[in-house]
Amino acid sequence: MSPKRLFRILAFAEAVTWTILITALVLRYAAGLDAAVLVGGSIHGFVFLAYAFQAVLVGVNQRWSIGLMAFAVLTAVVPYATIPFELWLIRRGRLEGGWRHEAGDHPADGTWVNRMLRWFLARPVLLTVVAAVGIAAVFAALLVIGPPGGREA
Repeated sequence: MSPKRLFRILAFAEAVTWTILITALVLRYAAGLDAAVLVGGSIHGFVFLAYAFQAVLVGVNQRWSIGLMAFAVLTAVVPYATIPFELWLIRRGRLEGGWRHEAGDHPADGTWVNRMLRWFLARPVLLTVVAAVGIAAVFAALLVIGPPGGREA
């Protein structure tokens, strides 16, 4: 799977989970279904974390600035903003190319971040497992902390 395809899939998934969350909020207030927000919010939260992880992963691979990577993550905070951002990246060629498995002639290729990226890219199954476990751990920690705005009475 190319960086472009991974980004596209998770940008779309993030937008879909916004729809799920908004629908759950409507069900909560219109029909009193509090469980809908628990389910919809959980799905959205997990996909948000996955999108944020892949935005940084793809950003490092594509040699984006830290600011652009941060902006990519922030687009997930605004409903449906990941889709126009992804289209913007495509129009500007910021998602072109494959995964960087080997060092090139770019000065940043020698940094520890790029060496770690290449090491994990050479082991895609391990990268997938580490990413899934890491995202699940962050998700679990956030569940323990509680919902945004505190618990309702």
